[in-house]
Amino acid sequence: MGTLKISGNIADPIKRRIFTGTIEVSAGKIINITEDNEKYNNYILPGYIDAHIHVESSMLIPSEFARLAVVHGTVATVSDPHEIANVLGVDGVRYMIKNGKKVPFKFYFGAPSCVPATSFETAGTELNSDDIKKLFEEDNLHYLSEMMNFPGVLFRDTEVMKKLEVAKQFGKPIDGHAPGLKGEDAKNYIEAGISTDHECYMIEEAYEKIKYGMKILIREGSAAKNYETLRPLISEHTGSVMLCSDDKHPDNLAESHINEIVKRSLKYGYDLFDVIQCASVNAVKHYNLDVGLLQINDFADFIVTDNLTDLNILQTYINGELVSENGKTFIKSVKEDEINNFKAVKKSLKDFEVPARGNHIRVIEAMDGELITNELIIKPTVENGRVVPDSDNDILKLSVINRYKDVKPAVCFIKNIGLIKGAIASCVGHDSHNIIAVGTNDKDLCEAVNAVILHKGGISISADGKTKVLPLPVAGIMSNEDGYIVAEKYSEMDKIAKSLGTNLHAPFMTLSFMALLVIPSLKLSDKGLFDGRTFKFTELFAD
Repeated sequence: MGTLKISGNIADPIKRRIFTGTIEVSAGKIINITEDNEKYNNYILPGYIDAHIHVESSMLIPSEFARLAVVHGTVATVSDPHEIANVLGVDGVRYMIKNGKKVPFKFYFGAPSCVPATSFETAGTELNSDDIKKLFEEDNLHYLSEMMNFPGVLFRDTEVMKKLEVAKQFGKPIDGHAPGLKGEDAKNYIEAGISTDHECYMIEEAYEKIKYGMKILIREGSAAKNYETLRPLISEHTGSVMLCSDDKHPDNLAESHINEIVKRSLKYGYDLFDVIQCASVNAVKHYNLDVGLLQINDFADFIVTDNLTDLNILQTYINGELVSENGKTFIKSVKEDEINNFKAVKKSLKDFEVPARGNHIRVIEAMDGELITNELIIKPTVENGRVVPDSDNDILKLSVINRYKDVKPAVCFIKNIGLIKGAIASCVGHDSHNIIAVGTNDKDLCEAVNAVILHKGGISISADGKTKVLPLPVAGIMSNEDGYIVAEKYSEMDKIAKSLGTNLHAPFMTLSFMALLVIPSLKLSDKGLFDGRTFKFTELFAD
C-alpha cells in the first residue's frame, strides 16, 4: 500500500490549534504532518467515538452497525455486549467480537458484569466472575461493562466484588450505572473502583460524582436523552466528560450518531476543542484505545468536514482506509449466521386476564426521553370481574412474557404510552430480552405477542385485525439484513405505532426499558411488578 496524503485545515486535539497542512499515511498510521500556508475549504478532525453503546440496540449485527455509523464520522465504539450475553452468554459475546472483526471499524467490547442484571428476572444464562476472567484472558476484552447492581456494590456482595476484583487484576477500567446515586452511597460506589456513569439525569448528581473522581458520559440516545440537562459539563468539566448514545435504534442511526451531539454543542457556542475532547480524546485516554488523534505515529482515524458549523462529513478514514464518502458507506455487508435461544410458545387470551382483587392498583408512569418511571396509585377499570385497560385515560395493559420457558405472563398497567387502539410487542426487552408488550385490549396484545413468538424474536404491531412484524432472528434482538433496509422497515413500524395514537418519540425503545429493573421506580419483569427503589417485588393491587 502506498502513501496517502490528505490536505486541509487540521484540528489538532492535543495542542488545541487549527493549522493548514498535509497528513501523510502509510500502513494505517500517520507518518508525517507537514504545515503550510495554503488555503483549504475542508477541515480534518479526529473521528468520533461512542463511549458507551449496546450495538444490539440498533437491531443490527456489528458489521452492519459499522456500515451506518461511519457515514456520520464514527470510527470506534466502546461496546457493552450484555444484551446478547443475557440471551446466549459467552457464546453471544464471542459472536459479536467475531463479526465485528470482519469490517474496518474499531469495536472495543467489554465483559458484561451483570448477566442477568438482577435475580428478579429470567435471563437465558448467567455470567459469573470466572466467566469474566475467561473473557479477559481468552478474548482480551477491554473493560468491565456497566455495573448495574449498585446495591450489590454498596452492600459488598461477594460475587459482585469478585467481578470488580477480576477487572482490577487485569488492569481494566470498570464502567458504572447508578442513576440518581448521591452522597455517601455515590462515594462508596466510586471508591469500589467504578470509573464512569452514563445514567446521570440531574446536573447536581453529575457534579457530585465528578467530585469523587468519576467520568460522566453525556447520553443522547433513541429513548434516554440527557444532553440538555448535562451539557454545561462540556465546558465546566471538559476532562471528565465523554459522549455516548447507549441505545440507538436503526432509523436514528441511519440519520445521525455522535456527530449530532457535536453539532449541537458547537451551535450552543462550546469551544471546538472542548467538544472534540469529549467526543474523541477522553475515551481514547480513559479506555486506552488504539484510535488515532491526529498525531504522528497515531493510527489514521479521522474525518474530513466542509466547515465547523454544519460539520457535514465528507469522508471518514479508519486506519487510513476510506470507509465512507459524501454519505455513502464503503464497508461491505457481511453474511453472518443466526444464533438464538428462544423457547416461548403461543399464548392465549386467558393468559393476559387480571382478576380484580382490590380497589386501587399500582401503575407504571412512563416518561418520554427518560428510562426512569414513576409509580401511580389509581382506581382500576373493572369489567366482568377483571381489570381492563382504559384507553380514554391512557391506562394500558403491559405484559412481560418469559422467552426461555413456557410460563404464565406477568401483567400490570402503564400510563403515558398513548395508544388509543391496538398493541405493540418486542423481544428487545432490557436486559433479559423477554417479550414485552403493551396494548389497549387483550386480543391485540395476544396477537402481537404471538407474532414475536412465531418469528422467535422481533417487534410487532397488531390492530384492526392485522399484524405486522419485523423479524430479529439473531438472538431474537438483531437482524442480519442490510442495515439500511432494517432502518427503513423499523421506521415503517415506528410510523404505524404512532398512527395508533402514541406520541412517544421512540415507542419501541421506551417499551423496551419498562422491564429494566435497575432503573427506578416501577418496572415489570417476567416474574412480576418490581419496585426499583426498594429492590423488591411489589403487588399490583395497592389495597
